[in-house]
Amino acid sequence: MAEIVECVPNFSEGRRKDVVDAVAKAIGSVPEVRVLDQEMDANHNRSVITFVGDRTGVAEAAFRGAQKAVELIDMNRHRGEHPRVGALDVLPFVPIAGVTMDDCVAIARSVGERIADELQVPVYLYEAAATRPDRRALPDVRRGEYEGLRAEIATKPDRAPDFGPPALHPTAGACIVGARPVLIAWNVNLRTTDVGVAKRIAKSIRESDGGLPAVRAKGFELADRGLVQVSMNMVDYRKTSLVQAFEAIRSLAAKEGVEIAEGEIIGLVPLDALVDGATQYFKLVRFHREQILETRLWE
Repeated sequence: MAEIVECVPNFSEGRRKDVVDAVAKAIGSVPEVRVLDQEMDANHNRSVITFVGDRTGVAEAAFRGAQKAVELIDMNRHRGEHPRVGALDVLPFVPIAGVTMDDCVAIARSVGERIADELQVPVYLYEAAATRPDRRALPDVRRGEYEGLRAEIATKPDRAPDFGPPALHPTAGACIVGARPVLIAWNVNLRTTDVGVAKRIAKSIRESDGGLPAVRAKGFELADRGLVQVSMNMVDYRKTSLVQAFEAIRSLAAKEGVEIAEGEIIGLVPLDALVDGATQYFKLVRFHREQILETRLWE
């Protein structure tokens, strides 16, 4: 089986397409790598690029993307709805085929150390690559965001990075690097301008506040669209399906007198997550993946 590692870096730029295109071009300049998807969000001021390759190719492409982001993105000027600590905010490696999670941990630590050494950007390790239990969850590492980390990195020992200097890069901030399973980034937008509704729903459904297993959620305002958003990271769609999360939001929104406007997937989504959702929604019995026409054609 061929090696396939997925990498899904999140960059703190969602308004300048030329910058995001330049980062994607740097990533795609590695021959062994294939860029699969590129998305931008102006409200979050964030972009997500998805690419795959073997271990060596993905590691080199990830570094080239980091290098270009450090060159082009200035965190001192960055404002957006999404939490962030750096130009290349999050850099996760995901095992897809022919590689293990341990392999991706090794890639994360190697690339993280290279980013720190060659680009002088402090690096924090998270999820499976974390060196401390309190740094496994991304929200814990990103606590206080760029501004908070800038004030604490040099003065609080528990905020010292895993690699690199105990000071933010002057323009690129810090970077969080890790290894994790497949994650689905999913937003549900609500027909209201009251961001408090989205924040209350997010608090009700996220696991950390007693909500749905393996769901992380935050509420945001989409001012230019006259909507608010429940933004989710489904960290294990087998524990909570897309349908379960959607129905929970719909029920809570109805109690607030609000309708769902739309949902949106950011980046790529596994077919199995959609199959599981459709199976639940339509109450299909004995339905299995092999009944999907395209999966049989590709065998």
